[in-house]
Amino acid sequence: MTSRNKIVLILMLLFGLAITAFSLRDISFNSLIRDLATLKWGWLVAAVFSMLISYFLEAIVVKVLLRRETMDFPLQSALRIPLVEQLFNGITPFSSGGQPAQLFALVQAGVDAGQATSVLLMKFVVYQSMIVVNFIVALFIGFHFLASKMHALSLLFLFGFLIHFAVIIGLLLVMYWYSFTRKSVKLLFKLLRLFRNSSKIDRWEEILDEKINNFYQESLRLKRDGRLLMKIGIITLIQLMFYYIVPYFILLSLGEQHVSLLLVTTFHILIVMVISLFPIPGGSGGAEYSFSTIFSSFITNSSKLVLAMLLWRLLTYYLGILLGMIALVVRPKKIKQ
Repeated sequence: MTSRNKIVLILMLLFGLAITAFSLRDISFNSLIRDLATLKWGWLVAAVFSMLISYFLEAIVVKVLLRRETMDFPLQSALRIPLVEQLFNGITPFSSGGQPAQLFALVQAGVDAGQATSVLLMKFVVYQSMIVVNFIVALFIGFHFLASKMHALSLLFLFGFLIHFAVIIGLLLVMYWYSFTRKSVKLLFKLLRLFRNSSKIDRWEEILDEKINNFYQESLRLKRDGRLLMKIGIITLIQLMFYYIVPYFILLSLGEQHVSLLLVTTFHILIVMVISLFPIPGGSGGAEYSFSTIFSSFITNSSKLVLAMLLWRLLTYYLGILLGMIALVVRPKKIKQ
C-alpha cells in the first residue's frame, strides 16, 4: 500500500468517526446502551457470516475462472482477492482501486498478468450483469414505495441504474459490434480534440483502445464458454444475495420481528446502487443518509435506527477494509501450473 493510500485510509476512518459522532448527537447515551444490551447476538452473528460467505463465494468465482486457465489456484490465495478488492474499493473514489489491486494480488500469487487480466475482465462483466439484473427486479418491487415517499432519492436510484446499465450496454457493444464501437470511440476523441488537443487525450485514447481490444479478445472466449459463464453467474448471484440480506439480520438483531425479507433486501439493493454514485470513497455520508432515510419506515425508534445504520456500515464497509488490511500482509501461496 502506498503512502497516499495509507493517508486516505486514515482520513476515511476519521471521517467515519465524525459521521458516527454526528449521527449520535441527538441520541441518549442510556438509550443506546439499552439497545446494545438487548441485541439478539445470534442474528448479528448471522449478519457477519452472511458477509463472510459473500467474500468466500467471490473467491470461488476467482478459483473457478483460474481453473479454466488450467491453474490449481490455492483457496487461501483466492480468498485474498475479494478482501484486497474490498480494501482498495473502500479507499478510492467510485471504487476505482479494486480492479488494479486484484490484478496485483493475482500476479503476486504467481498468475501471469495477461491471464489475470482475462480472469478479472470476465469476473467484472458477470458481476456488473448480476448487479443490473438485481436492480431491475428491485425497481419493480420497491420503486413505487420510494417514489411516493422519497421523490428526490428515487431519482438518484434511477440515475444509478442508468449508469450501470450504460456500462453493460458498452460491454455488449464491444462484444457484438466491435467495429462500430471502435469507430465511435475514435469519433469521440476527434470531437474532444476540437476543444483541446493534448498528449493527455492521446494517452487516454491509447489506454481505452487497449482496454477495448483486450475485452473484445476475452469476449470471444466468453461467448464460446456458455456453461462456465452460467456457472459463475449463478455463484455471483448467490454471493450478492448473501450481501444484500445483511440489513435483514441486523433488523432482527434489534428485535424488529415484523419486517419483510423481500422489502429489506430490495431496499438494500437500491441503497448499494446509490452509494456507487458518490465520489467519496465508500460513498461515505451518502451511504449513511440513504440507509437512515429508507429504513426509518421500518424502525421508528431513533436510537435503534442509528444503531442499525452503524452496525450495517461496520459490517458492509469497515469489516471489508479490516480483512483487506490483514489479507494484504499475508503471503499468498503460489499457484501450481
